[in-house]
Amino acid sequence: MAAYILRRLLLMIPTILGIMAISFVVVQFAPGGPVERVIAQIQGTDVSATARIGGSSGGDFSAAGNTNQSGSDAAITSKYRGAQGLDPEFIRQLEKQFGFDKPPLTRFGLMLWNYARFDFGESYFRDISVIDLIKEKLPVSISLGLWMTLLSYAISIPLGIRKAVSDGSVFDVWTSAVVIIAYAVPGFLFAIFLIVFFAGGSFFDWFPLRGLWSEQYARMGFWEWITDPEALVDYFWHLALPLISMALAAFATTTLLTKNSFLDEIRKQYVVTARAKGLTERQVLYGHVFRNAMLIVISGFPAAFVSAFFAGSLLIETIFSLDGLGLLSFESVINRDYPVVFATLYIFSLMGLIVQLVSDLTYTWIDPRIDFESREV
Repeated sequence: MAAYILRRLLLMIPTILGIMAISFVVVQFAPGGPVERVIAQIQGTDVSATARIGGSSGGDFSAAGNTNQSGSDAAITSKYRGAQGLDPEFIRQLEKQFGFDKPPLTRFGLMLWNYARFDFGESYFRDISVIDLIKEKLPVSISLGLWMTLLSYAISIPLGIRKAVSDGSVFDVWTSAVVIIAYAVPGFLFAIFLIVFFAGGSFFDWFPLRGLWSEQYARMGFWEWITDPEALVDYFWHLALPLISMALAAFATTTLLTKNSFLDEIRKQYVVTARAKGLTERQVLYGHVFRNAMLIVISGFPAAFVSAFFAGSLLIETIFSLDGLGLLSFESVINRDYPVVFATLYIFSLMGLIVQLVSDLTYTWIDPRIDFESREV
């Protein structure tokens, strides 16, 4: 097992390199960029963009409007949309600030070297390091991803098993109808429904609409907060509606997956043999069927967890005013804040690969017959 784990860990290196390389190449050909964004702000009404260039201000553009530019200066300004009329030296300062004065391969190599040491640099447009920015948003994403996954599996697995055992019964039929409806309703639409009915919309004002905590608990330290029952109740009260909205589709998918997996196993010959030996239905179900049927359910755990932790929470974060990593990543892409974009991509790619490895190792715990040592990776 140790050799298998080592091989998987080593394979993560080229996988991460491939993900980052493809993303880096796509960004090189994508229109726009941080330089263009600053230029657009300067050409508009937002003069604060110039404050980020060391000591630069509106008065630094003494060459703006100078038509007697050299060929290289003209080439510099023509590279960027809207740069005509700006001092070419100022454009060079922008390129140097954002690192675009270096060749692409050099920039990519420096990025990989820094990321290998978990040095993600500074955000282009926020006065904070990327790692501090991610730490600031992490509590929201951890709360949504972790609790949503646990809630979804805690409901879906028992329900799926019950539906498989009572296949074709009244219970199975009406719960299937509920599950299909839940799957068909988009999470963000259900979130709006919950707000209208239960969060001060048109009916009841039972749940809060913003943040993870009320004001009196927001400044508490972790240990102080976790030992305060009122703070914990307040935390889950804030999370109730977002979690219900996010768990809806995942709950439906996992329930049907669990049911179908158990039905396939229940119909196999070894189950008939176990019953013939006089084992009770509970012994057959949890002693023989469970570990085989749960393999396919566990295989979907990494994708479900990472999706809920990152991309799946974007709309929910926006609707419920929760400032997490999903919203941060979206805003960073829109604002061309590349250090934040690549850092979040790197972290979640790495996390996804590690969770996948943990999931594979869980197979051997559920079913010891699985031997990864004998597999060719």
